[in-house]
Amino acid sequence: MIYLQLFWEFLKIGLFAVGGGMATLPFLQDLAEKTGWYSQALITDMIAISESTPGPIGINMATYVGCNVAGFLGGVVATMGEILPAIVIVVIVSRYLEKFRGSKLVDAAFYGLRPAVTGLIAAAGISVVQVSMFHFALYRQTGVLMDAFDLKKIIFFVAAFAAIKKFKLHPVVYIACAAVVGILLSF
Repeated sequence: MIYLQLFWEFLKIGLFAVGGGMATLPFLQDLAEKTGWYSQALITDMIAISESTPGPIGINMATYVGCNVAGFLGGVVATMGEILPAIVIVVIVSRYLEKFRGSKLVDAAFYGLRPAVTGLIAAAGISVVQVSMFHFALYRQTGVLMDAFDLKKIIFFVAAFAAIKKFKLHPVVYIACAAVVGILLSF
């Protein structure tokens, strides 16, 4: 039964998460709340792992969740659910692309999808920032404003952002540096 549920949940995510892997984040957050398979905080770890491994982030995250929930076969089932809609849609679109290439209706649909997808990604990004750099639950418990902030992570975020903008190195360099800094900050 868990395999069928994994397949169904990731089939829906694969069908409706238009815009790439980061667009799956709101769906994954909803899935975490609905099923209890993983915590909201684990989503940040899933992003880090999925971004550090080869392949599309949405598929990597489906595999990660599936493996966490139901082992290797769960990873395969969740991944299949995630990619099936894309395969079907690409086959259909490629078959009829020439017919609709100049369609104003298709252009208008994509015009509307772009800001919606941008909003989904921005909302997911804000949620990731909240989970990874702030401790609002601790603040609600103590009432001390500074308890809401993880200053080490915020400083590291600002430094990483500035380095990315200034040096424009390969993402692997930043991932490796982040891992080293994370290890050093853990002592």
